[in-house]
Amino acid sequence: MDNPLKSPRCRLMGFALIILISVILMTFKVIPLLFKPNTLNHVLDTGELIMLTRNSSTTYYEGPNGKTGFEYDLAKRFADSLGVKLKVITSDDLHEIFQILNSGKAHFAAAGLTITKSRKKHVRFAASYMDITEQLIYNNQSYRPRKMADLEDRILEVIDGSSHVESLNELKLKHPDLNWNTQKNIESEQLLYLVENQLIDFTIADSNEVLLNQRFLLELRVAFDISKPKKLAWAFPKAKDSSLYDKAMTFFWRELNNGEITHLTEKHYGHVSQFDYVGNRIYKRHIATRLSKYIDMYIEAGEKYNIDWKLLAAMGYQESHWNPKAVSPTGVRGIMMLTQKTAGQMGIKNRLDPKSSILGGAKYLDKIRRRFPEDLKEPDRTWFAMAAYNVGYYHVRDAQKISIQQKKNPNKWNDLQTTLPLLARKKWYKKTKYGYARGWEPVKYVTNIRRYYDLLEYQFTENQKKQETENEALSIMPSVL
Repeated sequence: MDNPLKSPRCRLMGFALIILISVILMTFKVIPLLFKPNTLNHVLDTGELIMLTRNSSTTYYEGPNGKTGFEYDLAKRFADSLGVKLKVITSDDLHEIFQILNSGKAHFAAAGLTITKSRKKHVRFAASYMDITEQLIYNNQSYRPRKMADLEDRILEVIDGSSHVESLNELKLKHPDLNWNTQKNIESEQLLYLVENQLIDFTIADSNEVLLNQRFLLELRVAFDISKPKKLAWAFPKAKDSSLYDKAMTFFWRELNNGEITHLTEKHYGHVSQFDYVGNRIYKRHIATRLSKYIDMYIEAGEKYNIDWKLLAAMGYQESHWNPKAVSPTGVRGIMMLTQKTAGQMGIKNRLDPKSSILGGAKYLDKIRRRFPEDLKEPDRTWFAMAAYNVGYYHVRDAQKISIQQKKNPNKWNDLQTTLPLLARKKWYKKTKYGYARGWEPVKYVTNIRRYYDLLEYQFTENQKKQETENEALSIMPSVL
């Protein structure tokens, strides 16, 4: 009797079963590949956007009110537009930044990266958000170079892997004797510090970095530009999947067109456009000789009214240069220069008493700050309140109405500082409820306070670092019996 398992029908069924099993196995392997989420969907599914950056004043740092920096704030807006959280990874090595990016450990790099031909071979740049110029920096107390040939036999230090190296390589074709040293795991701001302290002769920095640091490092000067304007942009991995990159391009198109990047630029750079060497030196001297008497008073007032004490101190310097006996021709007086009416409203009996004046000024600023509608967000709310402290609440409200008439954002300081000066022009103030005001004064007032605040924040941060270094040194010293 024939074996039924060897019949043609059974063999056919066996082949069909093998094919079916193969199809099932292939399906289970292929389906996940077919439905593998792209980068954008992965970000949305995990709820996390990973940003790669470096620690510096132009990119990302921990400020007195939390994480900040131009790149961080811009990336946070991008993450918020996606409805996800922003995770930050930092590196001080530019080579490492590009390695991490292309390894897939970060979704994009927002690190003040200049678009260059060589970098475009390895990464994909999004839309540019800022133009900078590479500048040669020297110390005002030492030798000033006038041309590239003047750099011979002197120490020029630059960041390894930076666009500055690429620019120098191009310049070396015309100046064969040009030489420089490269440094790894160091920030551009650290090189600026070395120039400030005459430990090296020169460095090269982007113009936006110079703008922010020249306020603190008072001897830094720009010798000349070594490049034409260049563009900064975010870098994305150069991969076939462009879903997140495309979303970022849409984000930049929207933010550039609605003016949000302009507002962000004003927030970080708007108050530092003019460098005042003499004024900054006097201010630093006054910090050392005058402020110490009133720090505890400013701290107490800041804690009571939830205002950064350094901001209150900066206001005090703008008002009176920390002179508790100051009196103006218009009758305002004291360290916070309160009018008699305002002092009465704040319950202050003696405007010349520094503690009373500081508490009264803080209380008045807080009162104004709370008075603005809820849709006015920080930090603009504070800038508006300080402007109102100077020129009056209702004049600021009039300027907001002018902003609306000019189709500007009435809740952005960047726009308000262009409409406040219009209160001095008849064409505009005759249309307002509260009339004429010297509207340029609150603009200068707020700008100066923001500059003084930054200098104060820097000064106390540096002092704290020095104290920590000294304490560390003392802790490791052998005890002497």
